[in-house]
Amino acid sequence: MPADSRELGLYDPLAESFPPGREGRFLFYLAIAFSLFQVATAAHVVDFPSQVVRAVHVGFVTALIFPLLALARGYGPLGKAVTWGLALLGVAVAGYQWVEYEALLVRAGDPLPLDLVMGVVALFTVFAAAWFAMGPTLPIISGLFLAYCLFGEYLPAPFDHRGYDFGQVIEHMAYGTEGIYGIPIYVSSTYIFLFILFGAFLEKAGMIRLFTDISLGLVGHKQGGAAKVAIISSALMGTISGSGVANVVTTGQFTIPLMKRFGYRAAFAGGVEATASMGGQIMPPVMGAVAFIMAETLGVEYHEIVKAAIIPALLYFGSAFWMVHLEAGKHALHGLPKSELPSAMKALSTQWYLILPLAALVWLLFSGYTPLFAGTVGLAFTLLLILGSSIALGLPSMVVRVMFWIGLGLLAASFFKFGMGVVLVGVAVLIAWNAFSKGGRETLLICRDSLADGAKTALPVAIACAVVGVIVGTMTLTGAANTFGQFIVSVGGTSLFLSLVLTMITCIVLGMGIPTIPNYIITSSIAGPALLELGVPLIVSHMFVFYFGILADLTPPVALACFAAAPIAKESGLKISIEAIKVAAAGFVIPFMAVYTPALMLQDGGALAQSVGFPAAVAYIVFKTAISIGLWGAAVIGFLGGRLGILERVLAVIAAFTLIAAVPMTDEIGFGLALLFAVVIWRKTTATKRAVPSDEKAS
Repeated sequence: MPADSRELGLYDPLAESFPPGREGRFLFYLAIAFSLFQVATAAHVVDFPSQVVRAVHVGFVTALIFPLLALARGYGPLGKAVTWGLALLGVAVAGYQWVEYEALLVRAGDPLPLDLVMGVVALFTVFAAAWFAMGPTLPIISGLFLAYCLFGEYLPAPFDHRGYDFGQVIEHMAYGTEGIYGIPIYVSSTYIFLFILFGAFLEKAGMIRLFTDISLGLVGHKQGGAAKVAIISSALMGTISGSGVANVVTTGQFTIPLMKRFGYRAAFAGGVEATASMGGQIMPPVMGAVAFIMAETLGVEYHEIVKAAIIPALLYFGSAFWMVHLEAGKHALHGLPKSELPSAMKALSTQWYLILPLAALVWLLFSGYTPLFAGTVGLAFTLLLILGSSIALGLPSMVVRVMFWIGLGLLAASFFKFGMGVVLVGVAVLIAWNAFSKGGRETLLICRDSLADGAKTALPVAIACAVVGVIVGTMTLTGAANTFGQFIVSVGGTSLFLSLVLTMITCIVLGMGIPTIPNYIITSSIAGPALLELGVPLIVSHMFVFYFGILADLTPPVALACFAAAPIAKESGLKISIEAIKVAAAGFVIPFMAVYTPALMLQDGGALAQSVGFPAAVAYIVFKTAISIGLWGAAVIGFLGGRLGILERVLAVIAAFTLIAAVPMTDEIGFGLALLFAVVIWRKTTATKRAVPSDEKAS
């Protein structure tokens, strides 16, 4: 082992991503084992029952979360002993589920006392891990739902239920495919983990640098180029990473200081990065963990979710782009010198191969393959590229390199005929080849680190999925969603708009304390069926909840993404949150417009599509939404060709609102007001241009 500290950083990843020392090293290799287990089950190298995979997944999560956080927070000997004890309890639960799997199936409905004890331990460790990792809010909310299962029979009607004994509740929550091992943890243990790992490998391979170079080359020299770079790079990052906060702390390390250096206020710079990074969760193809859960919950193909998200995602990022363009114009913020910027074409020509796994992933998703299959293939192709690139650099001539890449391409293509075994053999050969070359050994270390970092990144997502399963389990056991759903439906009988506002407020209030995934699961379980009953198409109703669950991470007082940007921007998280809400205005508009005109999400339905046809409805709603976003941006920033007065900004707000509203004649009024606003701005701009020469002449 090199004694040099610089070399130690290369060979010992614990110095950066895992705590140092024997405990940190053990957890590092445990994280690698976690990733290898997930890859092996996804690729069907080993086949376990789904229940066992879910239990082992949760076992790994609890085994890693407790000691990792204890080490990171500097706990003393007693604290470490307690956390290691909790970690062992989590492992024991997973082992019990695995060993007793068939016996538990046989005695389903009649659990043994030991089954109940282990069930209580399972619930305790999951709740404790969630509290330890994310604070008290989500465990308390889930705990209230669990208490409702046990004591809800004593509540007054209509909130009561028929009553369930302790053993029935514990068995429902801790065994089978409900409760902590329900759909959320199933999705976490399959799709989500693979896609997080996929992103981790691409990041290590240099994808962040490629995205940044492309963004700088395309828009770095434009007006306000630094902020536009942030938006494009964060949007591109969203194609491989579904975590908004992760996007903030990766791309934000570069983009926020860049924006500040070129004149953007610190709060605005942080708000732009937070908005763009959270938008990564609605950017196809990966779209974050929620999209996988949505597809599984609705029983639709994943590409249907992606199709519904394409236009809103483009509008969302287009809106953010417009906002920073106006802010730059207002404060005369120019772009970077073109001579100092990298070439987008050169970046693509030298690192084009990094795009191939992403392209393969998109093709597979849109060809009807499952996300699990697509993620497995995408990860395998990424491994082939990373390992193959290292080998190709050491080959003696260009001809040999070309032949090597052709052979590797044929190996990858043979997967579709001969299956995963061929690719696994190819990966094994490349690993052995790399092991005997210096550059190759460094590449293997990068792959090893990616396995560990991917597992570590997945921990908060996985524990949120486990504990929120208790809420879903409560819904399925007691039917509690009907009470709130009936209330929404009754409100919707008077006004669909009020029902939507009530659902939006619920999402945002929940988002003040819990991450996007449990937020979506709770609100979709409660409000989704109610909105469907009010005539909102199924995917649109769930996308409505999804959007506001994401925006909850931008709204005060919690604003997780904004507080992640705060230390980088060196500004208050609350101030960043206020700016983020302004930049993300389109995110608040699009879900409402999609409910009234589902064509915005490429869904059938709605009066407009029935009257003018589906293609015309799509074109019209996109045009109308773009106009309303443009008006809103001018009103919020207070600039359009020049600074706007109060009356001009009010006119823009009224015009934008009437375009959003879906009642008779509001579109006509909105377009009329938009035209009036355009005429006012044109006359003002023309008058200003005429005044400049005369002023110069007078001087």
